[in-house]
Amino acid sequence: MAKKPFNNPFGKLPRPRVDQPKPAPPPPAPPAPAAPAPATDQELWAGAIAGAKPLDQGAGRITSSGALPPPGPFHHPDFEAIDALRALVSGEAPFDLADTDEYIEGRVAGLDQAIARRLRRGDYAVQGHVDLHGMTREEAKGAVDRYLREARNQGKRCVLVVHGRGLHSKDQLPVLKDALRNWLASARFGRHVLAFATARPVDGGGGAIYVLLRRAGR
Repeated sequence: MAKKPFNNPFGKLPRPRVDQPKPAPPPPAPPAPAAPAPATDQELWAGAIAGAKPLDQGAGRITSSGALPPPGPFHHPDFEAIDALRALVSGEAPFDLADTDEYIEGRVAGLDQAIARRLRRGDYAVQGHVDLHGMTREEAKGAVDRYLREARNQGKRCVLVVHGRGLHSKDQLPVLKDALRNWLASARFGRHVLAFATARPVDGGGGAIYVLLRRAGR
């Protein structure tokens, strides 16, 4: 007779749950290495030329002695016109002169002839005058230089220089008249003067000249 199995009243109960142990957390990652400092210009240059060696002095090497010759002078067709204009403004331009026994005239080269004609006709109002009677040649030169400079600084355009006819000079020659023609055409006076011409009889005729001045500041 077979034996009956043992009756286990707890056999149908669920088995107790056994919690599995939690895995340990992973170790923290090591800190990232610090970024290297940027290289300086000197370090970059040192790295660029590392291992460089000077070239041999071979026959085919070009040195400073074999450099190309300097270029020749450059010429432009407008340069002459520019130089003439600069000389006109600075007073270095030559004067065109004309004279007779009674009459003298001069104008800066390149000045409009119509301006010279107006000056000769007395169209410009005389704004002042200087009288050279009784002066020596050197005294007269200094007086004219000072007067023209002051008149120009005052904004005057046309002045009268009275030099006389030389009736009381040695041999009755117009010494100051001839001297004025040369003075006014020189660079010293040319920085103030645009043109000059013998005055009309009403303003002194052959004993005086009109002087047309440059504008102040030019």
